[in-house]
Amino acid sequence: RNFPVDHGWCNFRYITAGRNTVDDAPVRRIDEKWPYSGTSELISYSDLISSEKFNNFTVPQLTLRDFLMNSMVKVKTDDQVALMRKSALLVSRTLTEIAKLLKPGITTLSLDKIIGEFIRDHKAVPSFLNYNGYPFNSCISVNDVVVHGFPNKTELKNGDIVSIDVGVILDKWHGDHAYTFVIGTPAPEAEQLVAVTKESLYRGIEKATTANRIGDIGAAIQDFTEKKHGYGVVRELVGHGLGQKMHEDPQVPNYGRRGNGMKLPGGLVLAIEPMINLGTKDVFTESDGWTVRTKDGKPSVHFEHDVCVRPGKADVLSNYATIEEAERNNPELFVCRLSPEEK
Repeated sequence: RNFPVDHGWCNFRYITAGRNTVDDAPVRRIDEKWPYSGTSELISYSDLISSEKFNNFTVPQLTLRDFLMNSMVKVKTDDQVALMRKSALLVSRTLTEIAKLLKPGITTLSLDKIIGEFIRDHKAVPSFLNYNGYPFNSCISVNDVVVHGFPNKTELKNGDIVSIDVGVILDKWHGDHAYTFVIGTPAPEAEQLVAVTKESLYRGIEKATTANRIGDIGAAIQDFTEKKHGYGVVRELVGHGLGQKMHEDPQVPNYGRRGNGMKLPGGLVLAIEPMINLGTKDVFTESDGWTVRTKDGKPSVHFEHDVCVRPGKADVLSNYATIEEAERNNPELFVCRLSPEEK
């Protein structure tokens, strides 16, 4: 028996769709009847290997082996983290170049071409291209498209919310993060959505330390976006581990309960990526098998950083500083900020 493990990015077979909390990560068995003897609570790898907690846990040998294979996380050495930082920063540089070019009238297909050329010029590979058949260098999602939007020939216009998600492979290591831009002047509700989602990313990152668990990251994001501001937190799509594969364990939901889930080990690299909707949390996937839209047609915003878990304070491998500078210097872009009372 194999335990289902979902990586959220491309197949949309999300095991816990519609749930409000995460009781365990990376393995999901929420509401599933446990057919074997022994404890029925949800378990993660770190908990499973604790003999004190699971000394009465009985399960067939094959199932135990499959569980361990499916839920192992890969902690990185300092040298490996240094290589991953280079990959992450190349993504940051790519997004910086695109921030300089964004304006009404430009097409997302032309931006995708520039992204692919910039990555290759820096001796890296666009990791999204041909990933499970994905046909473009980047994902560019406009307005009600949550993620995985296909670049196309439609011209961007004033007020558009544009999320650009880029991945690279450099020296065998992945970098993967995203930034949401606003063309021209946004509607007030869209401006706040962008600012709140970006702030929620940093609130999640604050929890990526060895003192915390996976659920602490999601709880921080959910508390700020959903409970404080009333936005919809997408359940079907989640963040993930990152390394020599684009999607590694554990999953990193943008919702959860404090103190729940896998204990975060130092050296674990995560892609933390809140995907927050102005209206309902519900989404659907178009017939192309990739493009995910909000069910109510309202805007969605997506920010993503690559983060290494450390004691005391998380180490952010990607860098928004150059992107934000280019955003400020581009008169065609609107910089969304939270007022002190909104924080």
